[in-house]
Amino acid sequence: MNSSKNTTTTINPLGSAPVGNLIAKFAIPAIISMLVNALYNIVDQIFIGQGVGMLGNAATNIAFPVTTISTAAALLLGIGSASNYNLETGAGNEKKASRIAGTGLSMLVIVGISIAAVMLIFLHPLLLLFGGTTDVMPYATDYVSIIAIGLPFFTLSVGGNHLIRADRSPTYSMVCTLTGAIINTILDPLFIFGFKWGIKGGAWATVTGQMVSAFLVIIYFAKFRKMNLERNMFRPQLSLLKAICSLGLASCINQIAITSVQIVMNNVLRHYGAVSVYGSDIPIACVGIISKVNMVFLSICIGVAQGSQPIWGFNYGAKKFDRVRQTYKYSATICTTVAVIFFLCFQLFPHQIVGAFGSGSDLYFQFAERYLRIFMLLTFVNGIQPMSSCFFTSMGKARLGIVVSLTRQVIFLLPLVVIFPFFMGIDGVMYAGPIADAAAFILTVFFTRRELAIMKQDTPQ
Repeated sequence: MNSSKNTTTTINPLGSAPVGNLIAKFAIPAIISMLVNALYNIVDQIFIGQGVGMLGNAATNIAFPVTTISTAAALLLGIGSASNYNLETGAGNEKKASRIAGTGLSMLVIVGISIAAVMLIFLHPLLLLFGGTTDVMPYATDYVSIIAIGLPFFTLSVGGNHLIRADRSPTYSMVCTLTGAIINTILDPLFIFGFKWGIKGGAWATVTGQMVSAFLVIIYFAKFRKMNLERNMFRPQLSLLKAICSLGLASCINQIAITSVQIVMNNVLRHYGAVSVYGSDIPIACVGIISKVNMVFLSICIGVAQGSQPIWGFNYGAKKFDRVRQTYKYSATICTTVAVIFFLCFQLFPHQIVGAFGSGSDLYFQFAERYLRIFMLLTFVNGIQPMSSCFFTSMGKARLGIVVSLTRQVIFLLPLVVIFPFFMGIDGVMYAGPIADAAAFILTVFFTRRELAIMKQDTPQ
């Protein structure tokens, strides 16, 4: 076993190649993949906003929890499988690593089908729970009833691509998601405007792209994989599933937290918007747009983290702590630079950003611009928290990863979104954002500095 371990560590470039080159190799495709996933929603939002109008934008916001719930399941199994796979290969346990990958892939299919079935069976009560208003519900029903059909493909694509990157094929992973996004972008105007399908056309364009991406994932594991996968490895094993869920739970909980905040926020906006000059539909439509624009920023930071994940996991498993620390510092620098750029865009160009998603009344733009400037006031520090959560998970520190992933959404933002409007009305939702961001940043920095210091002490001099 020792000779196997040494051979694996020496041959695998994750343990020997320059860290900067590895981050570029793995992070750039991961960033593109994450951006593509964000663009699935952004492109739909733009074309639906132009073709259907404000109620169409509000409907996609009501539908957003459907996507985040499916993403949560995909990350639970995908990141959990990938993190365990890299840790086991770093330790020289190749066969166990392959069994983990097989269990992860089969569970992605099973869970994706299960979520789709639940969404279709309980469609109307779920949309009411997500914050649907009387005017928005017909559009949301049309949209989600189609989107649900694509959820098994979406789940396999998102989760499977994490394993493809763990298998040292980041470029193929990028191609999978990029191909689906290109198809979605081409079909959106054709279905919405050409065929005059309206919001249903946007949904069918998205589902078609997801099907193609999932098909490319299947092709990879059938023909191009580097890992040794045998047919019997696809039978789910409970012990391996527990290990997968342990390391995937932080990212999953983060997505569930996003979903919970979105649902609570939609209902708060519906209630307090109704007693304000804006009404219920304007805040719901605006916040949906801004949430998806923010996902573009977060996608870059999460892409950096996902690109760094194989490097962190392999080198931590191989006890090369200096490379783990170096990779974190590079990743943190990249995320902070991106965060500052987006902060400037949000503060300087709010009207142009919101205007890209369609026209609206003066009140519509007034609310959207104020919300974007205030809620995103501390964007320049927001790249560290999601990256650090992935960092801890990659090293097998599941509990710490979960705590960090919960800081902004659940521990701070969720209660503030509920409490502040009691005293400030609908403006309370806006001011909850930067306060939660500041608190989450401080807590994340504390945990990260502590772990990096421990690794520095354990690094051979």
